Amino acid sequence: METRLLFPLVMLLGILLESNLVFFRHRSSSCSPLKPLLILRPEEQGTYPVILFHHGTACQNSWYTDVFSFISSHGFIVVAPQLYDLIPPSGQDELDRAAKVANWLPSGHSRGGYIAFALALGLADVSLEVNFSALIGVDPVAGTSKNDQLEPKILDHESCSFNISIPVAIIGTGLGNKPVLPLMPTCAPDGVSHTEMFNECRPPCSHFVTTDYGHMDVLDDDIGLDGWVARAACKGSGSGVSRDPMRKTVGGIFVAFLEAIFQRQLHGIQQYSAKP
Repeated sequence: METRLLFPLVMLLGILLESNLVFFRHRSSSCSPLKPLLILRPEEQGTYPVILFHHGTACQNSWYTDVFSFISSHGFIVVAPQLYDLIPPSGQDELDRAAKVANWLPSGHSRGGYIAFALALGLADVSLEVNFSALIGVDPVAGTSKNDQLEPKILDHESCSFNISIPVAIIGTGLGNKPVLPLMPTCAPDGVSHTEMFNECRPPCSHFVTTDYGHMDVLDDDIGLDGWVARAACKGSGSGVSRDPMRKTVGGIFVAFLEAIFQRQLHGIQQYSAKP
């Protein structure tokens, strides 16, 4: 597996919450979350940054538990809404749902990564009331091809065109643009995947590629029949190959990237490594 410092699951909210907070305790129904939430937090009481993670196409938030547990164990609260069940809504509808969840709270994988970028670009019809400190995309996908993007479109295929001022990290896969069988569609097609998203990011941005893994290899091993079907549609690492290194790599990049950002912010350092 190769890691390249070039950059293009999840979105980091620039807010702090108590780690022992129970979101549904002593709240009326009018204050209930707009979508079901999976929340993982450090065991030790304290104040931690919050990560908002958007799941991939037709995925369940619980399928990412291994990665979430790794990240939360390093001092982060992970909040993962279930924006829809099996059939994705329109891109704009999903984006507006994500904005409402973010506002309710006072970073995604695959299509969820596209939603995170669109949210950071301010394309939601719902006014966003929170500020983001960083953006991470896990093999983000913005459509089925260069000429068939999700609406609202975020890619114009011009270098550094994204109007995003916060630090960005993008984690791509080497097998995401490969079909399971000849003539089958790919899960992360060229022209709308991590490479193009990195190309359109402005500095400070970073790009990591897990060359030996596929689009769905970040998911847990035990994800049931629905998860197995979703995973089978994408080219992956293959039978007998452990996906644990992929999950630990993604979790490790999350932690290292975000800790570096917070350390710079704490020390008042505004400069980041420039994009080549």
